[in-house]
Amino acid sequence: MQAFTTHKGLAVAIDSANIDTDQIIPKQFLSKVTKDGFGIHLFHDWRYLDDAGDVPNPEFNLNKPRYKGATILLAQENFGCGSSREHAPWALADFGLRAIIAPTFADIFYGNSINNGLLPVRLPEAAVRQLMDEVEACEGAEVTVDLENLKVVSPSGAEFSFTLAESARQNLLKGLDAIGLTLAHEAAISDYESRIPAWRR
Repeated sequence: MQAFTTHKGLAVAIDSANIDTDQIIPKQFLSKVTKDGFGIHLFHDWRYLDDAGDVPNPEFNLNKPRYKGATILLAQENFGCGSSREHAPWALADFGLRAIIAPTFADIFYGNSINNGLLPVRLPEAAVRQLMDEVEACEGAEVTVDLENLKVVSPSGAEFSFTLAESARQNLLKGLDAIGLTLAHEAAISDYESRIPAWRR
C-alpha cells in the first residue's frame, strides 16, 4: 500500500450529499477479483451518457478538461453510504484519487478507504464549502492534505484541522494495510513458528 504523508494536488468537487457506493462503482462492474481496473467505471452513470461508457457526459466535473488529473475529491455529507462494497475505494484509488474530503462518511466506507490507502478527511460543512468555492473559482487550484500535521490547506492558504485515529494515521503514514501490519512482525512470527514442536505442525 502506498504511504500517505503530505499530498498536494488538483481538487475536484462533486457537490452532492449521500453519494452511495452504487453510484461510485455500479454493481455490474464488480466481477473483477483484483483491485485494478475499476477506475474506468468510477461514477459510470454520471460520467457517461450511454451504458457502454463510450459517450462522456461533458457536464460532469470529472470529465471537464480543467479537472483532468485531479487527485483530491470534495463532496458533501454521508459520502460512501449504501452497500459495504470495498470496490468503492478501489475504484476511487484506481482512478488516481488519494484523498476524499467531506463533512461525514458512511462508517464502513470510511474504514475500507483507510485500509486501502485512500485518506478520508472529515471537515466541517463550511470548510468543505470554502474549498469547493475556491477550487471552482480558480482553474488549476490545488489543495494540500497534510496527514503528518492533520491539516488541509486551501488554494488561498486557509488551514483546516482534522482528526484521525492514531492507529489509522500511523498505518497510512507507513503504508501498512492489514497484511502489511501483520508482516511487520514477521521476525516474531517466524521465531514462534520455529519453536512449535514438529508433531504439532
